This record gives sequence, C-alpha cells and structure tokens, in this order.
Amino acid sequence: MRKNLGGLFRVRGFACFVAAALVFSLSSSAQAQKDKKSKKSDASDQVTLPPTPDSDQIDRNIGEMLAALQLGNTEMMHKYYADNATWVRSTFEPPVIGWQNYAALYNQQKAAFQGMQLIRRNTFVFTHGDVAWASYQWEFESMLNGKPYSIQGQTTLVFTKVGGNWLIVHNHTSEVLPEATQQTATQQQPQQTPAPPQP
Repeated sequence: MRKNLGGLFRVRGFACFVAAALVFSLSSSAQAQKDKKSKKSDASDQVTLPPTPDSDQIDRNIGEMLAALQLGNTEMMHKYYADNATWVRSTFEPPVIGWQNYAALYNQQKAAFQGMQLIRRNTFVFTHGDVAWASYQWEFESMLNGKPYSIQGQTTLVFTKVGGNWLIVHNHTSEVLPEATQQTATQQQPQQTPAPPQP
C-alpha cells in the first residue's frame, strides 16, 4: 500500500509539475499576445494623417496671422511673414520693406485703436509650386477716440514655401471706399485719422 501511495504521490507531483508548467507557458503565451496587441494598438494610435493640402495650410495661416493682428501680438504675426516681406498700403505712400519696419508701423497704428475686430470673407488661395497667392475681403471695426470706426477692404498676399512652411513675402491691402453720396460725403473721416493696422 505504501508503494502504491508513493507512486500516487509521484504521479500527483508530476501532474502538478506538468500543470504548473502548462499554466506558466499559457500565461507567457497570453502575455506575449497581449503585448503584441498592445504594440499594434499603440501603432494604430500613431496613425499618420495625410499631409494637409497647401491651400488649407495657407488659409489656416491667414486666419492665425489675422488673429495675432487683432490681439496685437507682433511676435505671433512674425511667424507668418518673411523678414524681407513688403507691404503696399492703401494710402499713397511708399511700400514698407522688411518685417522690422512693418512691426514699428503696426505698433504705432495699433495704439490709436481700441478693441480691433477683423472679419475675413471670400478667401481664394492659388498655389503654383513653391509660390502661392491668396485674396480676401475684410471688414475692420474698432473704437477710435471713443467713437466707433469701421472700414472695408481687400488684401492680396503672396507666399513662398520655405522649409515646408508658407511665408508671406508681399501684402497688398486696399481700402474699399463707398460710393460718394451726399450722406457719405458728410460722414467721411478727417484727414488726420490714423490708418488702422494693415490686414
């Protein structure tokens, strides 16, 4: 009987050993599959989106540049302009050449206006290789010397692609004057009214 019990214990011990080895191997296999699925999941979380079409990137850049203009943030605006950019103004004055000259003029003009708001409409973007241009209409509203001030105009921007980024190299802005009528002739702004920052 002891012989049978000893053999039974050996068989049970061996069975326990086999069961433990089987459990261990199954858990290792399950863990490996879990790790494999986790790696696949991590890889699918890092899906690369298709590149944004240039026209969409340019349109977004214009919006961000105009937001910076309204906030008075020249540092943020500079992100979208080349250092050697030029600005043609709606006044009969020479163009502004270079970012530093424009930033100084912008800060001077901005000081006269309180609470600038600019609404952009009808934006059209055209790309041709590493050059692009965009045209849009705008409405500018603000307070000037405690009185409401508003004008409308249009802008054409010329871009060049530098290292994957589109930078503005030329800004041509024109104010649209309403048709002369008796009423608008009496409401015209005096000559000493400062020009608003150029959209």
